[in-house]
Amino acid sequence: MTADVALPHTRTPGRTGQGTEIEKARATAEVYYRLAAAKELPRDEVAGTEQMRQACQRMSLAEKAFYSLPKGSDRVNGPSVHLARELARIWGNLDYGVIELRRDDEYGQSEMQAYALDLQTNTRPSSLWIQPHSRDVGGRTRRLTSNQDIYESNANAGARRVREAIFAVLPEWFVDEAQALCRATLEKGNGDPLEERRANAVAWFAADFKVTEQQLVAHMNRPVSRWDAQDVADLQVLYQSLKRRERKVDEVFAPAGSSVSLDEARGVPAAGDDPAEPLDPDEQEIADQLRRERELAEQDGQQ
Repeated sequence: MTADVALPHTRTPGRTGQGTEIEKARATAEVYYRLAAAKELPRDEVAGTEQMRQACQRMSLAEKAFYSLPKGSDRVNGPSVHLARELARIWGNLDYGVIELRRDDEYGQSEMQAYALDLQTNTRPSSLWIQPHSRDVGGRTRRLTSNQDIYESNANAGARRVREAIFAVLPEWFVDEAQALCRATLEKGNGDPLEERRANAVAWFAADFKVTEQQLVAHMNRPVSRWDAQDVADLQVLYQSLKRRERKVDEVFAPAGSSVSLDEARGVPAAGDDPAEPLDPDEQEIADQLRRERELAEQDGQQ
């Protein structure tokens, strides 16, 4: 199931193209058809639950099921947009998306909406907000002027709100069980011995991020030999967050040669760009959709 993105012009032209009108009519008809189809073919909750359990036992999903971000002097961990989208696909009869309702470059803001719609119950949690074309950098607010930066800022905020909308419409027990199973899968590690998983974690950080074993030990506040399954699972979540550029190496680890953790050395994470700035693959997909829709809209307005 994909996140549909609709994007109007910054300056609405005096007329709209035939393609735009056809697309509006198609989208309206599709919504009514899908609502009717959901009534005729309701979801099988038993089969969906079993499918969820099988999916959450796969390492490929479990590794992407959580995010880890700095927030002040603390860390924020939670279920990711990857998990939200997979659970929405499994639960079925759900529609979700991000819409840029209006973009105003003069005032430096976009009016955005994220939603999730349960086609069976007609439940539709949504979020409507004004997204400023700006970013906090080093304690200051920097105005965004390039189209690429604005697309990515909007897509980043949209992806987070879509995730929350999906979790709001899914049953709480369904989401809780999925998280617990994904966490158990991470701790189990495909059945590999714990000693091997410790060695693999050290090797992954060294190969991809040039993080030394000493830095990992300082971060975990205990030697590798004392890492338990939970510790290794936490490192896997951190590793994936670094790969998705949700966090930066120098915000997590003390410099090589230091015997203390970064939090102990600094008290708070290093000042820098807003940690939510970089896009993971799902957020990049939304940004690409936003860009394509705007290009088509601009072409349509020039006809």
